Amino acid sequence: MDRHIFGATFSSLRSTNFRRFWIGQCISVMGTWIQRTTQTWLVYQMTKSAFLVGLLAAAQFVPIMALTLIAGTLIDRYPKRRILLMTQFGFLVLGAAMTIITFLKIVQYWQILVIALGYGILQSFDTPTRQSYVIELVGKKDLMNGISLNSSIFNLAKIAGPSLAGVLMVTIGVAPCFLVDTLSYIAIIIGLLMIHQQHPVASHTPRHIIADVKEGLAYIVHHDNVKLSAELMMIICTLNFNNNVIIPIYAQEVLGRGAQGYANLLSATGIGSLIAAFLMSYLARFGLRRDLYLLVAIGTALVQSLMIFVHVYWLAMIFMVVIGFCNMVFLNQSNAAFQFSIPNELRGRIMSVYVLLNQGSTPIGSLYVGGLMDMAGGLWGFPSCGLLALLLTIPILLSHQTTVKHWLHA
Repeated sequence: MDRHIFGATFSSLRSTNFRRFWIGQCISVMGTWIQRTTQTWLVYQMTKSAFLVGLLAAAQFVPIMALTLIAGTLIDRYPKRRILLMTQFGFLVLGAAMTIITFLKIVQYWQILVIALGYGILQSFDTPTRQSYVIELVGKKDLMNGISLNSSIFNLAKIAGPSLAGVLMVTIGVAPCFLVDTLSYIAIIIGLLMIHQQHPVASHTPRHIIADVKEGLAYIVHHDNVKLSAELMMIICTLNFNNNVIIPIYAQEVLGRGAQGYANLLSATGIGSLIAAFLMSYLARFGLRRDLYLLVAIGTALVQSLMIFVHVYWLAMIFMVVIGFCNMVFLNQSNAAFQFSIPNELRGRIMSVYVLLNQGSTPIGSLYVGGLMDMAGGLWGFPSCGLLALLLTIPILLSHQTTVKHWLHA
């Protein structure tokens, strides 16, 4: 690779603190994807119900709907490294609980739901903290590159994690998958302990929590670029980010594939996302690409609508790559749109809204598509989400015509 291209793509890794954080996350998030893949497959094999798979996803993300905005105010009050150490230790404890009940073969559906709720509570604090922590580690100059490389972690894990989970499930069962997840949190804890900041940011003077939440929401409402991004996320993230619910049912009912086929489809979305993450890391030096942002918002809904015609495995793999690519670019540019030019004292609260829209809307989409597939079959998972997203996105774009024109000609 040309040295200039390499330097531009990985510029944020020049920061020692960010590099330690990034490496720790690479290992930790790998374990998380092994856990997610195994947990979803385990629940589907236990229940044979798409709705209960959707309910599991909803249970993990319902706390985000309830707690994330409040979490944002606390993130702006306390050092982010301290918050992350606490959440990662909590994840480790929950992973250990899941490992124990599967090793002892006493696992029941209600237990998995309770543990998923625990994950959701911790994620309400962990995810917005991670997102808003990047600028403290890399500075504003490398912020967009740091955002993209942070995204690349998620997608590296999304490729390798499900594939490894598939191999482990087929060869030695589900319990070792949860053990790997538990041990992976040690890596991010070590990375965080190695970070040295002379002046950790714990920003604004605390006020009433409700007043803090209102201040963050008011900023979004009164800035058209962020407002349009928020409305697009509300639709696309609710409807077009339900792979964990749709793919296991689609793999078995439509493609006739088992655990490895399901894991491979998830990995294919990860390949598309990884390509997008590194592309956006390189393009970060050119700033926000809002024209591309609009294109992939429409593109992911359109491609998922066309899944109604995809009944063969090799073609499904290609479509998964495209879906993964579009979704990654969409999230990358949404993240940048939220973080770019916002005041540091509001960063935790603004990013808590980003996380709420990105993950907090998941219960709605999960229950919708899980219930629909139980009634209509696995083939209708992707198309029902894609078509509805297209119908809802068009009036949003029409109501923001001035902003859309500015984005297209920026």
